[in-house]
Amino acid sequence: MEIINIHHPYKQEQIPNEPIVLALGFFDGVHKGHQQVILEAKRQAEKHNAKLAVMSFNHHPSIVFQKLDAETMRYLSIMDRKIELMENLGVDYFYVIEFTYDFGTLKPQEFVDQYIVGLHAKAVVAGFDYTYGPKTIADMAHLPQYAKNRFAIVEVSPQVSENKEKISSTRIREALATGDLAKANSMLGYTYQFGGHVMHGDARGRELGFPTANIKVQKNVRLPKTGVYVVSIRVQGEWYQGMASIGYNITFEKDRDKTIEVNILNFNKMIYGEEVEVRWHHFIRDEVKFNGIEALIEQLKQDQVDTETYFRENPAALETTELER
Repeated sequence: MEIINIHHPYKQEQIPNEPIVLALGFFDGVHKGHQQVILEAKRQAEKHNAKLAVMSFNHHPSIVFQKLDAETMRYLSIMDRKIELMENLGVDYFYVIEFTYDFGTLKPQEFVDQYIVGLHAKAVVAGFDYTYGPKTIADMAHLPQYAKNRFAIVEVSPQVSENKEKISSTRIREALATGDLAKANSMLGYTYQFGGHVMHGDARGRELGFPTANIKVQKNVRLPKTGVYVVSIRVQGEWYQGMASIGYNITFEKDRDKTIEVNILNFNKMIYGEEVEVRWHHFIRDEVKFNGIEALIEQLKQDQVDTETYFRENPAALETTELER
């Protein structure tokens, strides 16, 4: 997959001179609904004998239009992860547009002329709610008048979850915020995952008999709610069972920074400095302040039992799906 970073206005030599089918969207999380858009674009690309291209943005448009702080924005898929998922879906060209005020205020006709026709699109595929300007004049219903028969238009209907809710990044964020990983992962179509690197911690877990890998992640990663989880962790290319804590270690002292710590089951290697990936399978419990070390240790033992039970009852949890390969 070729990644093409664009700052408006682009230079024509940046654009591959060949026909494409273009999937449009922000694609935070690349969830089941997004996957349907991209897979439909893939079918259209085969039909038109063209390459599959996807367009997204370097950050959320609300940073420009609602003046939100980019430092506090949290994503289901930061750019590295989004690139990985796009590549796994078979995308040929991934256009990453730097979402500036100048780009965001393009008139609908200008956007179509420059960022659809100008990219040599033979067809465009987008979700039913995609917009490319003010909703009243730049929605999918208005796209044919701007297209002027220069490319085909395919609108993808909303995808629904098992309980008939519309699949959306917003609903997935809400599920993560309540620890409902079953719901989040069902809408994603894969197990929620993000990476980080292993840092030195205070080694208290080792003293308790439950050594943990302290994981530092990028600041824009959206974390599930504070608590204890069943996870799997990829270390040096291999997946292991684990239990993780997202929290503040409130048993020992107050006003600590939030940490992500993973106790890797049946593992005794020193992995400081390693890049790892963590998948979030199941919420076990909230973070609790214990009255003493012994009570904490007893709870950790139960957490381990719950973790082992989860993997025993879900033997496919460590398997890799096509999207996650």
